[in-house]
Amino acid sequence: MPYEKFELFGPSSLTDAELLAIIIRTGTKEMTPTQLGQQVLSIGSQNGQWKGILSLEHLSLEELMSVKGIGKVKAIRLKCVTEFSKRIVKQTFGNAVRFESPAVIAEYYMEQLRHLEEEQILLVMTNNKNQLLKDCIISKGTVNMSVLSPREVFLTAFKMRAVHIILIHNHPSGDPIPSKEDFELTKRIHEAGKLMNIPLVDHIIIGDNSYISFKELGYL
Repeated sequence: MPYEKFELFGPSSLTDAELLAIIIRTGTKEMTPTQLGQQVLSIGSQNGQWKGILSLEHLSLEELMSVKGIGKVKAIRLKCVTEFSKRIVKQTFGNAVRFESPAVIAEYYMEQLRHLEEEQILLVMTNNKNQLLKDCIISKGTVNMSVLSPREVFLTAFKMRAVHIILIHNHPSGDPIPSKEDFELTKRIHEAGKLMNIPLVDHIIIGDNSYISFKELGYL
C-alpha cells in the first residue's frame, strides 16, 4: 500500500500513480486508489503529447472528472498539486533572487510557463542589483508588435522604479527558436529602453525544459 511504502522507504520510493493514490485517498469498488491514479495518468498520454505526471498541468477539471471515481473534490486536489509544484520552485529561490544569468532567469520561470497552451509575455523588472522587483503579464496570445505597446511596458517599469527590464515569453510548441516577430519585438523594446534609460537586458523564450536568450545570442 502506498502509505506503508511511504513510511518504510520515503516518498521517493513511490511511483507517480502511488503518489496520486495518497492524494486521491479512496478508490472505487472496481479500482484501488493506485489503479485510479494510473487511470488519471493515462488520460494525458492518449493524445500522445503529454505523458505521465506532466499531463496534470494540462488536464481540465472536466477531463479529470471523466475518470470514474474522480469527483470534483478529487479533481481540485489534483490541480492544486500542480500549482504547489510551481510555487515551490519559485520559493526555493527566495525573495531576493538575483537574475545574474539567463540560465537563472529561465529556471525561475520554467515551470510557470512551459506548460501553457497559449503564449504569454511577462515583463520582469529588476533593481540595480539585478534583484526581482515585480513581474507581470503584459500580453497573451501570439506575439505581435501591434498588441504590445512600449508605452505600457515603460509606464509599468517607471511605476516600479525599475532599473532594468527583461521580457520572457513561452512557445507552447516546446521549441524556443525565435520567430521573425520575436526579433522585431525585441528590437522595438530594446530601442525604446535606450531612450527611456531603462535598458532591456534580455528577452528569453521558454520552451519545454529549454530556453533561448537573446543576450546569449548576442542580439542584446
